[in-house]
Amino acid sequence: SWKVFQIMAEFVEGFERLAPIWPAVSIFGSARTPRDREDYQKAEQIARLLSDSGFAVISGGGPGIMEAVNKGGYFGKSPSIGLNIQLPHEQTANEYQDIALDFRHFFSRKVMFVKYASAYVVMPGGFGTLDELAEILTLVQTGKSRRIPIVLVNSRFWSGLLEWFRGTLCREETIDPEDLDLMYVCDDPKEVVEAIFAHYEARGFEPSTAEREIMLEL
Repeated sequence: SWKVFQIMAEFVEGFERLAPIWPAVSIFGSARTPRDREDYQKAEQIARLLSDSGFAVISGGGPGIMEAVNKGGYFGKSPSIGLNIQLPHEQTANEYQDIALDFRHFFSRKVMFVKYASAYVVMPGGFGTLDELAEILTLVQTGKSRRIPIVLVNSRFWSGLLEWFRGTLCREETIDPEDLDLMYVCDDPKEVVEAIFAHYEARGFEPSTAEREIMLEL
């Protein structure tokens, strides 16, 4: 029973501390990416552009791409948020977080990534990054989350996976070809920001009444 209260506490703290943060973009990528890698530098630039454009940036709070994201947001105009997870290895909190939350459970942490995000940006990464990508695609595809931009950065990295989606999943009819339209692929940091603004150009960032109902259920 104490475990239930522990889980509840993670949700309550997350809801209370992140509710004022709007709009925000959740950005994902590998914890293992070194600082001299192009993907690290590109993630930092994307986060800085988004922060200066008025978006809070949310990362997993750890090293690698997550550090780059928080660093870019930290030196920008909007809050830099880290949703840290306690792991046996890899996860040590980076120093560039205006708001830092700590989680023991992946599922409560995932809710925070989705609930407060106006867009998802997915940098190259491993199983954790793929898990977050599959999560948001599933939620949007099934109508459990509102439609938000899902931007994959680095076309070379993602090309094999997208080709498998087209050549296998669509052929076997496990997804519809239209499901691939849920994602954008960009290489330039400015393109990422432009894709997000283009998505909201005709409708604004404020959720509709129907979307608010969906978000309340997350």
